[in-house]
Amino acid sequence: MATEKLAARRDNKAQRLKKVGRLARGKFVAPANVPQLLKRIIESGDIVCLEGDNQKQADFLANQLAALDRKDLHDLHLVMSCIALPAHIQLFKKGMIRQVDFCYAGPQGTAVADLVKARKFPIGALHTYHELYARYYIDLTPRVALIAAAQADRRGNLFLAANTEETPAIVEPTAFSDGIVLAQVDEIVDKLPRVDIPADQVDFVVEAPYPMHLQALFTRDPAAITDVQVLMAMVALRGIYEKYEVQSLNHGVGFNTAAIELLLPTYGERLGLKGKICKYWMVNPVPTMIPAIEAGWVEGVFSVGGEVGMERYTAAHSDVFFTGRDGSFHSNRAMGQLAGHYAVDMFIGASLQIDVNGNSSTVSKSRITGFGGAPNMGCQPNGRRHPTKAWLKAGAEAQRGPGSSPGRKLVVQLVETFQAGRVPTFVEELDAQDASIRKALHGVAPVMIYGDDVTHIVTEEGIANLSACRSVAERQAAIRAVAGYTPVGLKRSKRATADLRARGIVQLPEDVGVSPSEASRSLLAAQDIKGLVRWSQGLYDPPPQFVDW
Repeated sequence: MATEKLAARRDNKAQRLKKVGRLARGKFVAPANVPQLLKRIIESGDIVCLEGDNQKQADFLANQLAALDRKDLHDLHLVMSCIALPAHIQLFKKGMIRQVDFCYAGPQGTAVADLVKARKFPIGALHTYHELYARYYIDLTPRVALIAAAQADRRGNLFLAANTEETPAIVEPTAFSDGIVLAQVDEIVDKLPRVDIPADQVDFVVEAPYPMHLQALFTRDPAAITDVQVLMAMVALRGIYEKYEVQSLNHGVGFNTAAIELLLPTYGERLGLKGKICKYWMVNPVPTMIPAIEAGWVEGVFSVGGEVGMERYTAAHSDVFFTGRDGSFHSNRAMGQLAGHYAVDMFIGASLQIDVNGNSSTVSKSRITGFGGAPNMGCQPNGRRHPTKAWLKAGAEAQRGPGSSPGRKLVVQLVETFQAGRVPTFVEELDAQDASIRKALHGVAPVMIYGDDVTHIVTEEGIANLSACRSVAERQAAIRAVAGYTPVGLKRSKRATADLRARGIVQLPEDVGVSPSEASRSLLAAQDIKGLVRWSQGLYDPPPQFVDW
């Protein structure tokens, strides 16, 4: 039976390739022929993977697919990480998609929510990155994969440049199950700097008429960091990084964590923490890391993707970043997610909402953004076996009893009590629990990080050590104690807060040796983007939207 199925797939692929005819010269297709090619290699009902990463988008192929109509292709099962472009939304508006399985929809979150309400966005599931990649090898194997690369050579080998991202995780299951791989590239050259995807896994290549969409998604301007965020960064450094001696970590990308990065060469040096914390990182080459790297804090960085403008800097620092023999930066989202899950001692990031039990989500009633890789990195990896100081110390503090792991990953939520517009971060119940959202997701609430996995919450009010709580009531009281003047925080009990503080479960800034009056932007190693350029000795080339001098 399995042999017959395999033969059927191979025969079907051969039939599709035969239909291409003169639309391609060998592997190579002219841009004008792409619409016709798509209609011949894709069949209605197919599982189609359209590459859309955080930074890199197969935007030319997305635009060509969205230019077709329902009469050309319909009932497609779309699988992709990030719904980011207007073209992606057009596929749903035209009724071409039977089901979508995805991870994240940041820039299109509002449009996705509107389509869900209109019943035009049929969700299979809202995944984590690793979860979706895993399903590419099981029950969501693409029949056709539309991918993006920087260059192709005359044989069809591909060079992915700084943004390898998830391309291998898409190509391999497709190519080795007799699927069809079509790659858009920025240019076709005689010789590649290195081969990232071999030609025998690529069926067609088109040189797109414009460069692929690359977004400087993780760049944060130090000028936008506030004194409150500096205070939170100081509290985190004293109460968590220093306490647990965190040496391997992943930072979520926000102004709060950027503040921590920029405090390492200043406040961190003053505390004598250099060499004791923050040596090994799983994070993109974010510009706010430059001062810490230049000051000798960082021994290694592995990344899930590149960052626009950091190409020359990473090439000059192959002792820190993973680079090829050609000197160019190398990233890999699937392996980065794996490293963030198993190999680091701490994940620290933010969320739009946190409920009274510590559950968090970035899904609201008006925006369905998803959560990408945060659930992979912000959870307790029960398969982990290698011990480190931080892991064992956090595990001992949790005291979960016989039959449980001796260690615990530090999972930290670093949030201000209010979002922009005075919208409270802390709520009694997440918007993700809304009945309409759960219905769209087949009854599953899109919780990003479950409260049971969270070890600490840090706000401008202080630290709540959730892993040290011994009951649900204590956990809720600890969260209320650091929730400030939100409706959740206003319900805190002074007596319970005092008791938790006496036991070290709740710590105010002064309890960890931080004076709020010291918290000032002047502590940041760089005050603005120009300062980062100076630290980089001119190697960082900020994108135009960040240049104001």
